[in-house]
Amino acid sequence: MSKPAFDADALIAMFESATAKQSDQLRQAVGQATLAALQGRELTLKNIRQVLKTVTDAAGAGLAKNPLGADVAPLLDQAVAGMDDALLKAVDANRVALQQLLAQGADLRDKHLKKALDDLDKIEDTLIAAVKKGAEGAGAPLAGPWQQVLEKMQAGGTLAGGQAAKTVEAVEQMVAQMQGAARESRRAGLRAAQALAESYAAMVSGVLIGMSDSLRQGAAASAAAPSATTAKTGAARRR
Repeated sequence: MSKPAFDADALIAMFESATAKQSDQLRQAVGQATLAALQGRELTLKNIRQVLKTVTDAAGAGLAKNPLGADVAPLLDQAVAGMDDALLKAVDANRVALQQLLAQGADLRDKHLKKALDDLDKIEDTLIAAVKKGAEGAGAPLAGPWQQVLEKMQAGGTLAGGQAAKTVEAVEQMVAQMQGAARESRRAGLRAAQALAESYAAMVSGVLIGMSDSLRQGAAASAAAPSATTAKTGAARRR
């Protein structure tokens, strides 16, 4: 999958000139840029990390030149929210793909599917790690705003992280239900086989009874035959 150009310079310029009144616009722009970058790559955790690093680097570079100085915390908060929005869509894409695979009979023991679930579990930590690196690389007066946003994320979590946890739980429940259905199917098959065996045994018993009746009737006929022959012989002698 080709990687579309990520216009880091345009993103830096946007952060540099953004005002407090443009925080919502900044969030949308960051979300769209992050999503576009993710869509141009295979959606692996490695590529997600790279995209988040590029965006946070651009944010740091642009905000360092922003006239608001230490008052850029609201802008930074919205920038992180924009990345979170993009990751939320990535999580949803994973959910749809996993459900489709499971519906087609895929096994979660497959290493690729297990890795997909593990990566979903790490989505929130990946975003937090990106912001943490941004905070560590920020000099005064931006260190404070970066740390403020980081602490907020660590305390309240992220939208993508929460949705990822729900997705993993839903997939695991779906697998459990499928396994339960498979077990019930096997039980039903066993019951059917047992019923068939019992019917077969009854059928064999009926055949055996029929055979016994035939044998008894044959024995009775054989016993009656000599008597009839003896009677005929006696009659012939009297003549």
